[in-house]
Amino acid sequence: MFAFVIVALAAAALGAIRAARSRGRARAVAKVDIRDPENCTSTDASGAVRSVQAADVYLPASELADLWSPAHLERLARTYWRFLSRVTLGIIRVVYAEDERYIVLLHPRLRLLTFRSPEYEMDERRGVVRWRIDRGLLVARRGRGGNGYLQIDVEREPSRRGERVLLHVKIEVANFYPAIAAGFGRWIYTQTQSRIHVIVTHAFLRSLARLDLDESRVGRYAPAASEVPDPPPAGQSTPAEGELTARQ
Repeated sequence: MFAFVIVALAAAALGAIRAARSRGRARAVAKVDIRDPENCTSTDASGAVRSVQAADVYLPASELADLWSPAHLERLARTYWRFLSRVTLGIIRVVYAEDERYIVLLHPRLRLLTFRSPEYEMDERRGVVRWRIDRGLLVARRGRGGNGYLQIDVEREPSRRGERVLLHVKIEVANFYPAIAAGFGRWIYTQTQSRIHVIVTHAFLRSLARLDLDESRVGRYAPAASEVPDPPPAGQSTPAEGELTARQ
């Protein structure tokens, strides 16, 4: 099974490289600069991994006025999963259930990652969508149960005069205990899953230049935005499970 997982991850990396090479042929609406923080991937003493990839997205002010809504935050979340499926030619894809999301390898029963339903937060300055990691073939036993998470965090800079505005987009995996590291060693994980995750995430961030957001499969926030809670202040830790009042 480990060999199949590595093949799938390699396919994701190759697909991301193809996407990066072809993006120049697509119509770019925005400009994207990768802005990873220092020590963007780290592992603490317990074996928990934190990985952050980020980009500055410069786009026309008129586009942002139309995009800044909970419905479009939900569409951004869906676009992330669509990108993952496309770059792997469908080898890896997302399966939707009522209260969970499965990242599967070829067959729905081969669940690499199982996420709980996404949590959304948004105000006039910041939007967050967070999937808590529940279990899966890529998750070590001690990392199961929803304490780790995958998160997309979008923050808009204060309005400036001019035709373009800035969005800072950050994709973070935190408190994740990889099964590959637990079973085969941290070096193997670093050279395979971790490295490929960075490649694929950078390719996704660059793909945002097209502002081609997919339609949500669930569409909870299409009618209204009143149920979306405000994100916590900058620098505050992610809320523990159950603290949010609105979950999809």
